[in-house]
Amino acid sequence: MTPIYAQKVTLTGIHQERSVSRPQPDTTDPVWTRLRQDVFVTAKTEPMLAGYLHDTVLKHGSLEASISYFLAGKLASPYLTTTSLRDVFYEALTSSENIREAVRRDLQAVVERDPAANSLALPYLNFKGFQALQSYRVSNWLWWQKRQPLALYLQSRISEAFDVDIHPAARIGKGILIDHGTSVVIGETAVVGNDVSMLHEVTLGGTGKETGDRHPKVGNGVLIGAGAKILGNIKIGDGSKIAACSVVLNDVPPHSTVAGIPAKVVGKPNVAEPGRQMDHFVDFDYCI
Repeated sequence: MTPIYAQKVTLTGIHQERSVSRPQPDTTDPVWTRLRQDVFVTAKTEPMLAGYLHDTVLKHGSLEASISYFLAGKLASPYLTTTSLRDVFYEALTSSENIREAVRRDLQAVVERDPAANSLALPYLNFKGFQALQSYRVSNWLWWQKRQPLALYLQSRISEAFDVDIHPAARIGKGILIDHGTSVVIGETAVVGNDVSMLHEVTLGGTGKETGDRHPKVGNGVLIGAGAKILGNIKIGDGSKIAACSVVLNDVPPHSTVAGIPAKVVGKPNVAEPGRQMDHFVDFDYCI
């Protein structure tokens, strides 16, 4: 691609030339094409970030190559270099069509549901909930490749870097929004369906005394409010809504709204999939 402009960036008094190339259309991957276009616009808007954006996104030939490079840099340590981690991420992303689809659906979900995300570039570059989720997807791939020690090490680094703790054996669907992400905890035997949204400080945990299958099973299209704690091997039905700061200890019927400590059914969502519509309103129609 031919560079269309060159930007001088001043670093400690030294001028460095930095060229950023205009993204070319790629009809085979519309999400990657749109991301590159958004990043290109950002680079023109803020020239001081041009070098960072070029190295992170614009110089790469695919979403898999870009995100492998980007997340490896965030999770590298003295014991695992950026290069070695990048190779692991790239292997996972390119060998699993399921992960490839999940990454794209997750990124689109953030833009569709979060009013703060006015482009694909914003969550991709800056939202740690999205970044932690994609890092988990690689640790999950490692887990099922029988590379559990590396998967668990990566879990630890994800927690340190993003303050999001997801066990690599947990099963998480596609089109997931982890908004803000801080202090989200998802346990080993937890299952999360498709098109689920959860906010900061959500816990999908055990009761502290059980062994084996001990974590929640969350259905499709569920919305989990900030600070909600869902504990034990219980089922959260499709299209249900968990109000903020609720403590859920029992099964939640499909298309129900629960609130309180302990949580009780207080009504029904006004939409079919609250996790997609992000409808946090709680209408206390009745209590059981």
